[in-house]
Parts: sequence; C-alpha cells; structure tokens
Amino acid sequence: MQHFWVIGTDTDVGKTCVTTLLMRQLQLQGIRVTPYKPVQTGEVIEGGHTYYYDTTIYETYSLQSLERANLNDYSFKEPASPHFAAQLEGQQIDIQRILQQINRLQKMVDIVICEGAGGIFVPLDAKGEETFLDVIMQSQLPVVVVTRTKLGTINHTLLTLEVLKSRGIEVLGIAFNGDTGSAMERNNIETILQHHPKPYAVIPQYKEISKAMDRSITNTSLFERLYQYETKII
Repeated sequence: MQHFWVIGTDTDVGKTCVTTLLMRQLQLQGIRVTPYKPVQTGEVIEGGHTYYYDTTIYETYSLQSLERANLNDYSFKEPASPHFAAQLEGQQIDIQRILQQINRLQKMVDIVICEGAGGIFVPLDAKGEETFLDVIMQSQLPVVVVTRTKLGTINHTLLTLEVLKSRGIEVLGIAFNGDTGSAMERNNIETILQHHPKPYAVIPQYKEISKAMDRSITNTSLFERLYQYETKII
C-alpha cells in the first residue's frame, strides 16, 4: 500500500486538522487508515483531565476504530520543540523506533498517514544532528505539505518545497489551510503553484475544527491524486 507523511511549513499550520480530514475522507472510501504522530508535545489540562490534542483529535473524528497504542510513540508535556521537550523529561527520541513503528503499521492497514511536528528541520536530538527531515528520508515515503495562505506563506512554502525536491522526496500535493478568501491569499496560492505546480486543496478557516471535519475535499486535485494513487495499488 502507499503511505505518506503530512508535514508543515511551520508549527500551528494545521497539520493535525489536515491529517484528520484526509483520514476521514479516505475512510469514507472504505480504505483502512490509521494516523500516526511519532512525536507530540504540549499536554493539555482541562477540568482535571489531561490529554494530548493531536491524538485526541484523531480518536474523536475517525470513522474507524483506532488503537491508541498505534497513534503515537513519544508524548512530552512541554509545548516545545521535540528535542527540548524530550530533554526536559530526561528522554531521547530514537529514530529507529519511529521507523520500526511505521513499518509495523504498514502491515496492519491500507494507509498510514504519518504526521510531522513543526517544520521539516525541527531537531529531534539535543545536538541537532537528527531532524524530522531525516525520519522522512529514511522512511522513503512521499509527503503532503500543509501551509498557510496568509502573509509570509510564499517564502516558507517555497523553501520547504525546494528542500524536499533537493532531497528527492516526492510531494503528492499541497494543503493550503485557513483560507479566508482574500485577494492576497488567492495570489499567494497562485504564486506558489506557479513555482511548484502540484495537486492541491484549499481549506477555509473555521473557528471550530468540527466544522472543518464536515467539509468534503474529494473534488480537489489533492484528494484525487491521493485516492487514485491508493486505488491503483489496492
């Protein structure tokens, strides 16, 4: 089966939202899908209840039963870069452990959607010798890039795409997240696609993630690319 990463140009660009949305849309086609967030940071405490946002969103909106143990390997309380959050808890992130989990999950379901943390150069160790880009490269999986539509997105997105191209990593498409429909945002999207013509989806800005989960993206070139890719193999 073909599996892929959802990576971002930065933190808080909506990787979890896009990962969950793609998961749901593929599940609706009868495909067995599990998301996998190797590293998550930032424990949330509400009313005496503690949880991690990313994996909780997966569980809340999945249309199929998910095994919690399959969703994540490293969870750190501090909302910080993975290497620093791990350091605060006296832990180290093992890339081989992540790669082994990806391989294991690939044998269990049709599609594994791996979600990155922050941008592609986010360090995973204190010395900065290993980054999420290293994990992506070693996994040999293609990626979907999630980016903003607002001011600053052109530079962040083109830099990310250029790095991926230079490393020989296949980009399946781009998810432009949080669009408000302004003329500037439309121009930002057009400019990025002029430099890197890719299948894409534009996801509007929603105040509540539940609203985003109700949106269909099956008619977008990004989803068509993913679904055609999958059904050829399945």
